[in-house]
Amino acid sequence: MLAAVLGLGGCGDATRFQTAAPTVSSTAKFPKPVVQTPAAEREHERILAAYGGPYDDPKLGALITKTVDRLVAASERPDLSYKVTILNSGAVNAFALPTGQLYVTRGLIALASDTSELSSVLSHEMAHVLAKHAAIREDQARQAALVTRVVQDMSDDPGLTALALAKSKLTMASFSRAQEFEADGIGVGISARAHFDPYGAARFLSAMERNAALKAPRSSIDPRSQDFLSSHPATPERVQNAQANARQYSAPQSGDRDRDDYLAAIDNIVYGEDPSEGFVRGRRFLHPKLGFTFTSPDGFTLENTAQAVVGVREGGSQAMRFDVVRVPSEQTLSEYLNSGWMENVDKASTEDLTVNGFPAATAVARGDQWQFRVYALRFGSDVYRFIFAARQRTNENDRSFRDTVNSFRRLSLAEVQEARPLRIKVINVQPGDTVESLSHRMAGVDHQTERFRVINGLDAKDTIKARDRVKIVVD
Repeated sequence: MLAAVLGLGGCGDATRFQTAAPTVSSTAKFPKPVVQTPAAEREHERILAAYGGPYDDPKLGALITKTVDRLVAASERPDLSYKVTILNSGAVNAFALPTGQLYVTRGLIALASDTSELSSVLSHEMAHVLAKHAAIREDQARQAALVTRVVQDMSDDPGLTALALAKSKLTMASFSRAQEFEADGIGVGISARAHFDPYGAARFLSAMERNAALKAPRSSIDPRSQDFLSSHPATPERVQNAQANARQYSAPQSGDRDRDDYLAAIDNIVYGEDPSEGFVRGRRFLHPKLGFTFTSPDGFTLENTAQAVVGVREGGSQAMRFDVVRVPSEQTLSEYLNSGWMENVDKASTEDLTVNGFPAATAVARGDQWQFRVYALRFGSDVYRFIFAARQRTNENDRSFRDTVNSFRRLSLAEVQEARPLRIKVINVQPGDTVESLSHRMAGVDHQTERFRVINGLDAKDTIKARDRVKIVVD
């Protein structure tokens, strides 16, 4: 039940806080056009919706065009075409469609320290296309969907259905691990033949591992789900594999890194979340375009996903989900809470409320292992949902959840105007600057010193010197 409530696909009537159509994308285009089938077009639109739309930046577009040109010329199939879309997401991710459509997030671009690291990602995704991994993955997904549908149609036993799902996901995950290692090998070879530093892959995989470690620990709803759904092998394994592949081509430091050109291209790139889609600052969520904010309970870490704002308390004993739903204007909020979209709602617990002048309602629901407190709040023409889950329902928990709902309010005009995105700024190190002093100049990020090291590719003992060019995060 908790998975259904907090999972990305758990609430069929929930939508993202959309405010406007995406801007024109930054893409790298080649003479031979990428053939887009209707299915690929639908997948492209789904990806754009899930990752905040395309990110428009001519400097980055030019850099990627130049980089992919070199990689294509060095690949085994220089006749193939690719189209790269930069996604407006702070997540660190990249993937490919069978048609040659490649995607890379600006979060990944901001994390990379030079062009050779970016080239390792692009060549890796090209390798998925060359080895037909993307096409195989589509077939696997269709087969898994068929298995799921058949089992659900034939069985009323939820345990049997869950087992079938688990088996199909495990099959896809294990196959994908093999694909990832193969794509790493092919990609390193392409980068090396394009005269990029082949060790860029190992450096960037290490950076991704360190970046992931900076995230606050989150307790999985089901510990097995990470293994079932994982599509990448453990990063330390991939780092070792990438280093071994690179040694086949050259000695360390022998290829181009193009660090100066890379830093010039990413200067002023948006870092983290884009305020147009709402953003997290500590325990607080703000949405300047829609004009509201709220603060989560103590000890919660918030994440603004494509479908909802999800929060987990340290230790995993509590969780929350905040989203927007479609509720007919003639339906009261109490009626909505008892309309059957959530199981085991205690109708006797339903209560009408007013929160900072907004109509609201609340109710309690119970599961086998989790207790739920649900709120619905009408804000203009929209209805927002707070769903809180706790292992045990206590008065203290109820007060904490109520305080969060009571913190929901309109943003002032000044707050809306001040809600600017964080950006990467490239600066020259001055005499007397240290890692510590520069990291303390960074705004809006946690773990400042370690994050400064990670985004600049610096190990724990590395130092900086005058006239070095480094990245900092500024408001």
